[in-house]
Amino acid sequence: MARFISKEKLSKKARKAQNDLQRQTWDVCPVTRKVESKKVYKRKKSLDRYDEYGGDFFICA
Repeated sequence: MARFISKEKLSKKARKAQNDLQRQTWDVCPVTRKVESKKVYKRKKSLDRYDEYGGDFFICA
């Protein structure tokens, strides 16, 4: 069994390795999300209207 060494006395690389073992990854972003109301008017136009013409196209001026 390895001897206990306090975190302050560990080297920078050893502290990073220990922190990486304790860290977990999230399956979902933990940022709070708000469900948009379907009754609210949206100014931003969706790009779904271009699908009628058979693909994506952009008009360059």
